[in-house]
This record gives sequence, structure tokens and C-alpha cells, in this order.
Amino acid sequence: MALKARHKRFILIGIGLGLIGLAAMLILNAFQSNMVFFYTPTQVAQGEVPKNTGFRIGGLVEEKSFKRGEDGLSVRFIITDTAKTVPVIYKGVLPDLFKEGKGVVAQGKLGEDGTFTASEVLAKHDENYMPPEAAEALKRAQTQSNTVVMPK
Repeated sequence: MALKARHKRFILIGIGLGLIGLAAMLILNAFQSNMVFFYTPTQVAQGEVPKNTGFRIGGLVEEKSFKRGEDGLSVRFIITDTAKTVPVIYKGVLPDLFKEGKGVVAQGKLGEDGTFTASEVLAKHDENYMPPEAAEALKRAQTQSNTVVMPK
């Protein structure tokens, strides 16, 4: 039995829509797997970060926490949001604007021991700018650390 031209068109349209749906699903899945979220040291301490997944942590480089390794490329420092701190290990060239007391965002994974192993470190680019989410997170952390609960 031969298909009518009308039925062939419907089949082709159905296959085309199916392929478009499949392509859209693959694109959305790729975006989701490449999405990296921003967390503060307080959120890391509270266990709000994903396990075995990369994410970004941001805050300030704690004063007097920067230590360079013997190989010249490895560094250790502590990121703080003024309420909590997270130790960071990084192997690579740091940005020119990287300094203690300044804003930083590091991308990587949190180890079992609570140390963040960074694959990339970004420093804020001038004295007045801080990403809005970083500024809000620091403000929120300071508010939480300044809140005192009085016993009844």
C-alpha cells in the first residue's frame, strides 16, 4: 500500500519536530553541565555546595594567608567573606591584580578535607568594582556574623 503525499508530509514533519526536540534537549543538557555556580565561604561551611562538582567560590583573600610553594607555581591562600574562611590551593600563574585583602573568585572543587583546589583564579579588575553577587554575598555574610542571639 502506497502512502499518500499528505501522509508522507505528516511523517516528515513529525521526524523534523522530533529532531528539533532532540537537538534542543542536547543543547540544554550541555548548558546545564557547563553551568558553574558561585558560593561564599559561609555557604561552603554550611554544606550548601555540590559534592564532586566544580563551582566558584568568591570573597576576599585573607591578609597574611598567601604562601607560595617551592616550585614557584603552587600557591596557598585563604578566601574569606569576613564570617567564614576556606583554604585554597592553586597551581598556575596568578592574575596581576591578585593581592591579599582584595576580591577574588576561584573555580574548582572542594576536597574531602575542606580545601578548595582551584583550576582557575580571577581577581577583581579595579578598586571600585565587585561582581554584584559577590558584594551581596559578602554583605549577607557580615549581617549573619553580626547577628547575636540573646538567650531567653
